[in-house]
Amino acid sequence: MLVLGIETSCDETGVALYDGRRGLLGHAVHSQARLHAAYGGVVPELASRDHIRRLLPLTRGLLDQTGCAPDALSAVAYAEGPGLAGALLVGASVAHGLAYALGVPAMGLHHLEAHLLSPLLSSPAPAFPFVALLVSGGHTQLMRVGGVGDYVLLGETLDDAAGEAFDKCAKLLGLDYPGGPALAQLAQRGVPGRFRLPRPMLASGTLDFSFSGLKTAVLTTIRERPLDDADKANLAAEVEAAIVEVLAAKALAAVRQEGLARLVVAGGVGANLTLRARLGEGARRQGIAVFYPELEFCTDNGAMIAFAAAMRLERPLPVAPHASLGFTVRPRWNLEEADATN
Repeated sequence: MLVLGIETSCDETGVALYDGRRGLLGHAVHSQARLHAAYGGVVPELASRDHIRRLLPLTRGLLDQTGCAPDALSAVAYAEGPGLAGALLVGASVAHGLAYALGVPAMGLHHLEAHLLSPLLSSPAPAFPFVALLVSGGHTQLMRVGGVGDYVLLGETLDDAAGEAFDKCAKLLGLDYPGGPALAQLAQRGVPGRFRLPRPMLASGTLDFSFSGLKTAVLTTIRERPLDDADKANLAAEVEAAIVEVLAAKALAAVRQEGLARLVVAGGVGANLTLRARLGEGARRQGIAVFYPELEFCTDNGAMIAFAAAMRLERPLPVAPHASLGFTVRPRWNLEEADATN
């Protein structure tokens, strides 16, 4: 079983080949960060156009690099949603066109399902069941994962995602795009606690999140007085500390609530070193094992799509239908609904 995975949900063009026996054969990712930097954020139309330019050359290059012929493919998988509609359509159209020509199934995958399964590409891999913290620029959710397709939402953000809060606060501090990594880098030179920011919903008694108020508090702090370089570093450190404290506390509480001993952290914010340190410290005290994808698989990539598709193809369910000339994408798609269509 050889699966081609295609990821075009936002501003990374990713492709990968996963073999059911040999594992991940290869993957390639093109980031659009430089393209969108001038605008301070992702411009959807530009993202779609760049996916059109990059996707086929990346796919051809990957097939050449791995020595795989297109007619060896067993299925073509793509991110069906959630994400930017135009960007998703690029991946879906290429996947269906290729699958139709080869006479193999085309599989639409849930972007978040692929993220939460991506730590299983690493060794050691977590066993089911586990609690997953999905934390990125567009999503912050806690899920109980009983197996492939078995997802129960435990809590989610009521407004901004954690990654979005990082990016917005970075922009307020005058940092370049992408803001999250820039803020984390600046925070290394600062001291948390020199400014005091709220920890939204930390004591709410629920597993939900809210980060919009944190952005407002940062804006208010910046308007109070001019900040020098040391002040900006200290404020960045406090922003990071506030977000990380809430994420870690809620994630560990979810594991305790579910009576489990495994936590998976997936999504771009999962690469944050302060978050990893905070979770590691708390997990050791509570006897919890924490699993992460490799750093190269924290952000959007084709490997997670190909792997999730391979896991679904291994299940004792009807095989995905062969590609047709019609398809759809789902810019908004709840993860709990993913199994109804796969």
